[in-house]
Amino acid sequence: MSSGAEPARGTGGGWSRRRFVGVLAGAAVVTTVPAPAAPRTESAKATTAPTDVTPSPSAPVTPSTASSPTPRRLFLGTYTSVDGGGKGIGLATYDPATGGITATGTLTKIADPSYLAVHPNGRTLYSVNERQEGGVTAVRLADNRVLGARSTGGAGPCHLSVHPSGRWLLSANYTSGSVAVHPIGASGALGERTDLVTHSSPAPGPGQEGPHAHQFVTSPDGGHVLAVDLGTDTVYTYRLAPSKGTLAEVSQAHTRPGAGPRHLTFHPAGRFAYLANEVDNTVVVCAYDPPSGRLTPGDPQSTGTGEGTNYPAQLLVTSDGSYAYLANRGHNSLTRYAVEADGARLRLLDTVPVGGDFPRHIAFSPDEGLLFAANQRSGTVSVFHVDEQSGELRLAGAPFASPVAVCALPL
Repeated sequence: MSSGAEPARGTGGGWSRRRFVGVLAGAAVVTTVPAPAAPRTESAKATTAPTDVTPSPSAPVTPSTASSPTPRRLFLGTYTSVDGGGKGIGLATYDPATGGITATGTLTKIADPSYLAVHPNGRTLYSVNERQEGGVTAVRLADNRVLGARSTGGAGPCHLSVHPSGRWLLSANYTSGSVAVHPIGASGALGERTDLVTHSSPAPGPGQEGPHAHQFVTSPDGGHVLAVDLGTDTVYTYRLAPSKGTLAEVSQAHTRPGAGPRHLTFHPAGRFAYLANEVDNTVVVCAYDPPSGRLTPGDPQSTGTGEGTNYPAQLLVTSDGSYAYLANRGHNSLTRYAVEADGARLRLLDTVPVGGDFPRHIAFSPDEGLLFAANQRSGTVSVFHVDEQSGELRLAGAPFASPVAVCALPL
């Protein structure tokens, strides 16, 4: 199963290489989940929809006690157009002390919400609609009201992030290899797209048929936005015009051919970043120059997963810059690194079993006391306690069942 040459499948939502890799073995483990809702046709024009939440009777993984802190909200991304998938964004709460998760319902009428992000003010949730005619959707968190959807102008959007200013939504269209910018209004709703850039150079890497934008994020200093493209083995740096929302390319950083870069995470000091390469199963420390936006990749290094097939997914770095964690799909583990030399070096410490199959996405709780892993093929979310001093991970309990879990966003 070559990660770089996955076949496409024409379905209502449109299949991409990245979906096929994860879903291939998923149906067998979630066949008891109700069939997904019919695909929804997204409108390019933003509209306001009434709250549509289906309650859930599911029990928590670990029962809360009377002395436990107030439960916090957790949002779960899935695919709605695959067998055994979800029916929208999963709604849940978690106990910040025990890690126990309780399902509270589903926010329906949102198609293929495979990646989620929240506005810096905490009032609005954003979701991709990973379909052939890609879109992004805004949800007001005060009452779970859908504020509308906008077209991304591309196919298979798989990642989004909110600019630190709170004024712009950045999204990456995997299938069409493009990145898009949408304005965010005072209410959190999205305006018409202000820019769309397709990665046309360099040529696709070995085994790739075209560009595949996999991530679009802002540098810690806020001066540049960076797009990671798996298909062209390139990280593109752009300047984002703060008043117009338009993009101007300023540099390109190239990995070795066939690396398949997927996910970039910055060290909090902002002078280094860490790149997970999906296809060649490596990580790379990159130097970053804030004034120019130039990213300089170093040498590839081990994920600690051995010789078997493995597709690195996502990297996290603690806010104090001491530890980094990598999700490994295939090896089904989390790799822990010590961050050294003020961010310039990663030292591999260990790997721990993730407790599920194909960990697609990992995220910290706001206090970084917990780490959540969304396991796509097993349809589960694993929760780990994070030791503040050593960075060691300890499984918090039995994984929580969530159909085709591809994103877990704790607030």
